[in-house]
Amino acid sequence: MAASSADQKDKYRSYLYGEGEKNTKWRFGAPPNYDVVNKLFEEGRTKIWPPGSLEEMVQNLLKTYEMELFHKACVDDFKSIDPKKFTLSLNGRKGLGLEDIKKLGGGYNPLLQSSLPEEFQIYKPSEETEDSSHRAFTTTFPRGFAVEILQVYSGPPQIVYKFRHWAYMEGPFKGHAPTGELIEFYGMAIFGVDEHMKIVSVEFFYDPGELLGALVKGAKIENYAGEMTTGCPILRSTG
Repeated sequence: MAASSADQKDKYRSYLYGEGEKNTKWRFGAPPNYDVVNKLFEEGRTKIWPPGSLEEMVQNLLKTYEMELFHKACVDDFKSIDPKKFTLSLNGRKGLGLEDIKKLGGGYNPLLQSSLPEEFQIYKPSEETEDSSHRAFTTTFPRGFAVEILQVYSGPPQIVYKFRHWAYMEGPFKGHAPTGELIEFYGMAIFGVDEHMKIVSVEFFYDPGELLGALVKGAKIENYAGEMTTGCPILRSTG
C-alpha cells in the first residue's frame, strides 16, 4: 500500500500528500502512488524542462489535475480545479461540468466520447462506469499511462499546449491480447485558469481512435472474462 506520511511528496504532483490532505477522501481509501508511472515517464519522455519554467509548471498542473479528477472522491478536496466553474470539452463538444462528468461515468468516459454509432465503437462510454473504465486501462497499462508536455504556446490565463500520452500494452483490452507495443498519441489542449492558477476550463483536441485502434491489434482471446486487476488498486495509477 502507499505510504501516507505527512512529509511524503510526489515530484510532479501537488495536493497529494501533506497536512493539507489529511482529511481528503480518496476513491481507493488512500492516496495513489505514482512511483511506477513516474519511472515510465522519466525513461520515455522526450523533453526535460528547466525547473521553474512555464513548461514545467504546465506539465505539473496537468498531472495534478488528472490525479485529482481520477482519485479524489469529493470535489471539495480539489485544489487545482475550481469545481464551481470547471468545464471539460473534447474536440469542440459542449463543455461538461463536474456533475455532467459524473453522469457520464467519470474516468476515461468523457475523454473517449465518439460520434460513431455504438456498434462501431471499440470502447463504449455508455456501458462503462468510473471503476470499469479505470480497471480496463490499468489492466492494459500495468506500468501506467504517462504524459508529457511537448510545447507551450501561450501562458495564463489561456494556456495552450501540445501533449504526448504513452504506455506499453502489457495487458489485455476488451478481449484483445496484449501486444507489448508502445502505444502513444498526441494532442492539443487549452487550460483556462483564474488568478490563483486554478483550472476553470480545459479543452482537449485529439483523435481517440489513435489510442483505441492500437489496443485492438492483438488476437481475440477465447472465453474472455473481462479485465481484472490484482494487488492494491492505488498502485495502478495513470497520468
